[in-house]
Formats: sequence, C-alpha cells, structure tokens
Amino acid sequence: MRSVYTHAFTVPESAIDVNGHVSNIEYVRWMQDAATAHTASEGWTLDRYRESRAVWVARTHTIDYLKPAFAGDRLEYHTWIASVKDCQSRRKYLVTRAGDRLLVARAETLWICVDPDTGRPKRVPEAFVSAFDLVPDEAEAMRILETGSA
Repeated sequence: MRSVYTHAFTVPESAIDVNGHVSNIEYVRWMQDAATAHTASEGWTLDRYRESRAVWVARTHTIDYLKPAFAGDRLEYHTWIASVKDCQSRRKYLVTRAGDRLLVARAETLWICVDPDTGRPKRVPEAFVSAFDLVPDEAEAMRILETGSA
C-alpha cells in the first residue's frame, strides 16, 4: 500500500491568472486530480466507488499559499489520507516545485462519503479504509517522502 502519493505535472499557461502566477482555483482542481489519482492507484476507480455505492463530496478545502507558481514550473502534489472516521476522510497535501523542492502550498480537504442515490452521508467502506495506510501528520509524511518507505 502506498501511504503518500505524488502527482507531478507541468503548469500550463492556461493556469495563469491576471497576476501572472497560478490561479487559486487551479490549486483546488489539482487537489482533486491528485486525490483521484491516489485512490485509483490503489484500485479505487470511479467504477469501484459506484459498485460500492459510495462516492466522495468535498465539505471543505483549506489552502495555505506559500510561494507563487508559474507556467512551466514542474509541481509535485504529495497527498495522503490523514484520518478516516464514520463518513469522513481528511486528506492532506504538500505542493512542492520539482528540482528545488520549494514548498509552494500546504492544503487539506475534508471529504464526505455519500450514497450516490440519496446524497446522504454513509460510512466509509471498510475495503477503502484497509486499502490505505493513514499518515496522521505532516512530519510523518515528510519522513516517508524523504526515505521512500512507509
């Protein structure tokens, strides 16, 4: 099982706002992309969620923007699941610039598991919980990234 997942990409020109750096809304889009890629890497694709009668909706996103990013920058979204309880999962992210490993942003999302038919919260499937190693804090995530092991 992979506890910390890295989603890397090059910032396109279309992500740049009127201030000449990455638009704030792009960070949220990329958070979702990283989360989706992480769960898919462990077999939790959209089809599997549908089969399990469980989908995720975001309740809150929090982002601390630390440094600007620009078109052509190679960014790495490091993401992990910090906690799962009842119908909730807290996912965290560190965004770094590849090469110099400069920390660009720190973020988290509180995801709510819902029944796709009713839209009502439901307990996170046990099979999902067992597919991921939880990483409760950023220090542990950094240790995993530095050593390459969980």
